Amino acid sequence: MTYRKLKADYLFDGYQIRPADSVLICGPDGVIEDITDEHQAGDGVEEFTGMIVPGFINCHCHLELSHLKGLIPEKQGLVNFVLSVMSQRFRPTGSKQETILDAEKEMLDGGIVAAGDISNTADTGFIQKTKRLDYYHFIELLGWSPEIAGARYDAGKKLADELIALGSDKKHLSLVPHAPYSVSVELWDLMKSGFKGKTVTIHNQESSAENEFFSSGKGELNRLYDELKMDNSHFKAPGTSSLACYLSRLTEADRILLVHNTYMNEADLIEACNFSEDLFLCLCPNANLYIENRLPDIPLFMKHTNRIVLGTDSLASNHQLSILEEMKSIKKIFPDISSAEMLVWATSNGAKSLSFDSRLGDFTKGKKPGIVLIENLSGADIGEGSTSRRIV
Repeated sequence: MTYRKLKADYLFDGYQIRPADSVLICGPDGVIEDITDEHQAGDGVEEFTGMIVPGFINCHCHLELSHLKGLIPEKQGLVNFVLSVMSQRFRPTGSKQETILDAEKEMLDGGIVAAGDISNTADTGFIQKTKRLDYYHFIELLGWSPEIAGARYDAGKKLADELIALGSDKKHLSLVPHAPYSVSVELWDLMKSGFKGKTVTIHNQESSAENEFFSSGKGELNRLYDELKMDNSHFKAPGTSSLACYLSRLTEADRILLVHNTYMNEADLIEACNFSEDLFLCLCPNANLYIENRLPDIPLFMKHTNRIVLGTDSLASNHQLSILEEMKSIKKIFPDISSAEMLVWATSNGAKSLSFDSRLGDFTKGKKPGIVLIENLSGADIGEGSTSRRIV
């Protein structure tokens, strides 16, 4: 077998930056063989300018919304954003398949090798044929009225069967709740029996209105129900944060992804981190800025946990699907967060959260994580002009 020997200014292995003379050795198919030094590597080393890293993991995206790129106004708040998406979602825009393929290609070209993709429909099922990326498919269930819980659950199971028939991996497919304010207790009770052995994701505390609603029953979410003509008479505010209201329902989940967390306070953060060693906080910075013009308190998160991962959300709430761009946005607002710390979130942590860590996320011998080059660095740090591309 002819091995490739790759060296750059910096080599990040999924956990740390290796010594400057490190050389990554892989097979022609990208399977990792070793990390050694220049002396041991011998001749034939390919040299690059920048940093070599494992392929990125996009832990939260909505590919099926790719046709909404540029159609949803920015910085209008979550309730107006949701109403805009629902009013535009089924608008004729040409080929949805083309926009999904273009979005997938953008992820692939930028170094993303796997994604946690939210599915409300079977629109993305066709991409399973090409297997260009690895996907964890999350069948997202919504049903606020108790009366429709059974119908929504049955529809979710039917969609899961459709996606599996189209080629989705049953192991990497879950029925999951959309958000605390869109899933009734009755629907929770139906779906949670299927959480065992699965990664379960949920949109968490994406707006201040969410916590206000669970605390007092008041606020902007009532306008959402009114606009959508949804009966809200069954709900009695528990007087807690939204997270405190639902977290115990995730006990059976193998791994948990709390997504957005824009308005998560320290008390909820500590409760979540203590709840499970396999609970991850997924940050989608550019979507948070697009919708609420606000980021979570990321340094506070880092004070209590290293179980952080990254996502892009959708092209309805983002200008691109790039994990590098998410890191750049974090770096711009929180310059003291090192690129090495963020790269852990983007690679090995992401792979663990989606249960792809047996073969993706780091440069361990025998894995095939994809090999990405980050160029135009500022020393060992990602800068505004940095770009990423897959090289193996």
